[in-house]
Amino acid sequence: MKPSEPSDKIKSFQELKNLLDSESVSLRSYTPEDIIEEPDEKPATDPDIEKQLFLDAVADVTPLPEATRVSGKTSDKLPKADEVDPDSEVMDQLENLVKYGSGFVVSSTPEYIEGTGYRVNPNITRRLHQGEFSIQEHIDLHGMSVESAKEAFEAFLKNALLTGKRAVLIVHGRGLSSPAKPVLKTKVYEWLTSGPWRKWVMAFSSARLCDGGAGATYVLMRNRPLTKRYRKKK
Repeated sequence: MKPSEPSDKIKSFQELKNLLDSESVSLRSYTPEDIIEEPDEKPATDPDIEKQLFLDAVADVTPLPEATRVSGKTSDKLPKADEVDPDSEVMDQLENLVKYGSGFVVSSTPEYIEGTGYRVNPNITRRLHQGEFSIQEHIDLHGMSVESAKEAFEAFLKNALLTGKRAVLIVHGRGLSSPAKPVLKTKVYEWLTSGPWRKWVMAFSSARLCDGGAGATYVLMRNRPLTKRYRKKK
């Protein structure tokens, strides 16, 4: 008996079952490759279509008036790296140094002098040079001979001790006109570090620019002179 031909329409589930039982309908077997979907290919872009889409999108945009537009160009011309003149910067620094003393550090020059007495913290000279001690009296030895300057120097320090002034300023000049080393500046250094006055000097240093720079010296005096007995007690 031949299997009945499947009709165009299946009227009931029973008819479907009968067809399956009679093997009159074969089911196709699928492999994994059959069920993998191919990715949709991206349609090629049409430049004309994109242009038209852009024009449609900006169709309602109103251009800015000419007077309110900002130009993308600037009239200021930036200097190139190779156009910067390093010599001009040096000359500017030199001019500021000569006119205003900008960039000049007294303690970094060969003209700077300092000293401390027995068992005095060396840091005291830095504090003295930076102006941490209020200057109570000063003397100017400019134009004096060595003999006259020494007499004025000793009288000045004696009066400072008698009146209780411990921080003083001695102006002696830089001695730039001297053919060798500065005369008065060298003598002041000697009088502070040797002879009877070394016992009274706690510390000294070149002054700040506002007080004469390397042409003047700050001196910090002791309350009492340093003696040998005082050294032994220390």
